[in-house]
Amino acid sequence: MRVSVVIPAYNEAGNIARLVAEVGTVVPAALLGEIIVVDDASDDASLAELRALGEPRLRILCHGRRAGQSAALRSGIRAAACPVIVTLDGDGQNDPADIPALLRRLGSLDGGAPALVGGIRQNRRAAGSRRFASRFANGLRGSLLKDECPDTGCGIKAFRRAAFLELPYFATMHRYLPALFLSYGHKVAYVPVNDRPRLAGRSKYTNLGRALVGLHDLFGVVWLRRRTVLPPVSEDSGAALVRLTPSRLAEPASEAPLAHETGLAASAAS
Repeated sequence: MRVSVVIPAYNEAGNIARLVAEVGTVVPAALLGEIIVVDDASDDASLAELRALGEPRLRILCHGRRAGQSAALRSGIRAAACPVIVTLDGDGQNDPADIPALLRRLGSLDGGAPALVGGIRQNRRAAGSRRFASRFANGLRGSLLKDECPDTGCGIKAFRRAAFLELPYFATMHRYLPALFLSYGHKVAYVPVNDRPRLAGRSKYTNLGRALVGLHDLFGVVWLRRRTVLPPVSEDSGAALVRLTPSRLAEPASEAPLAHETGLAASAAS
């Protein structure tokens, strides 16, 4: 089974082509089905750099107007051909070499496997004020959402496409994916990942802007988690009732285990 790598990008000239080329080089060919870059109406040279790559597995989707990171992710995931999605930020700060470790942890489709695996950035490279703001936001979010996610801002994640498409869409949902997956009955897990410096351009977010939007959405997600009701579902086979897990409900019945088909059956601890 191969995966779709989805990368949202806005004005990432100097970063995005380098990142796509790196994905194509470091991710094993047995895993990499396609790379989807969703350009969120960039007005720099991002598109020109991507077109010049000549990467056969690259698909470029273009928004007609700016819609934000969550919208770009949703566009790419909806268009993806593979049942497993890996997301990366377009600034190149996520390391594609971490992708196999996330997929090992994602594991098979059995009831004990997570449907989402998020990265936890080690040795953060961001400025001190940004790291402080991130720790504060993660602490506040965790105390309200109870999602046990130590680094929700980390852009590298691996998850089941079908499970994502069940979730309610809103403009900043990418910041709350672990909480949303949990709300819909799925298991989540985390692995340590590398954090790299931005090599070109600048961040699209400020601490104040992120905080103002984040507080508004945070209380909305708290409300959503409390109002989401998922009854246990069993299938009557005629002889017995078989309990269906959320992952089984979300995936096609013919879906094969990820770890088995990709040759990544080694345990996450290895």
